[in-house]
Amino acid sequence: MSNRLAAAVQSLFERQTLSKPSVWALIIANLYPIIGVIFFDWQTYPLLLFFWTENLVIGFYTVLKMLVASGDNAKPAVKLFTVPFFCLHYGIFTLVHGVFVVALFGSILADDSINAGTLTQQVLDYQLFWGVLALLISHGISFFKNYIGRNEYQQAELTKLMFQPYGRVVILHITIIIGGFLSVFLGSPLVALLFLIILKIVIDIATHLREHRKYLE
Repeated sequence: MSNRLAAAVQSLFERQTLSKPSVWALIIANLYPIIGVIFFDWQTYPLLLFFWTENLVIGFYTVLKMLVASGDNAKPAVKLFTVPFFCLHYGIFTLVHGVFVVALFGSILADDSINAGTLTQQVLDYQLFWGVLALLISHGISFFKNYIGRNEYQQAELTKLMFQPYGRVVILHITIIIGGFLSVFLGSPLVALLFLIILKIVIDIATHLREHRKYLE
């Protein structure tokens, strides 16, 4: 996996990579937190919270991918079990991840409850709606351009689709959280936050390219 990820990072500098609409859509969507940092004085926490919201977007499109998949074992009866199971399991995973971000970086008091309602309110308080919309559009372009347009859904297998988001989320957010701790330690300076955003963009595009390259192998 590490060799493939390294190859994907290297391909970021290739001209044909920059011509992909889905890559540009990812870059544009990830420009929103730069606006937040520069114009809305975001510190480490709202930045990490924004990155967390992408888990929801990825989960949404994963469900769509599972529903339209027609590869091996993608039968309606199998979907009837795997789609609800994924929603439950990934939902719990995402909630725990969000609680982790809020508890460590959000300065929530010990007697405050941290749940789905808390996370939703935090997203609204920091005006992350437009950023989430940009992520929905970005991942939507990839869904229709690659998954549907290149007939990836005809090769997709439900079991692989079900576990696909975890690899992307874990690789990305372990790196981001480590960077978040470093940013907090440094007092959330502008340079550190911008570097964190750039790092996220590079990892995001690298995993995106690796995810879709396997359909060409």
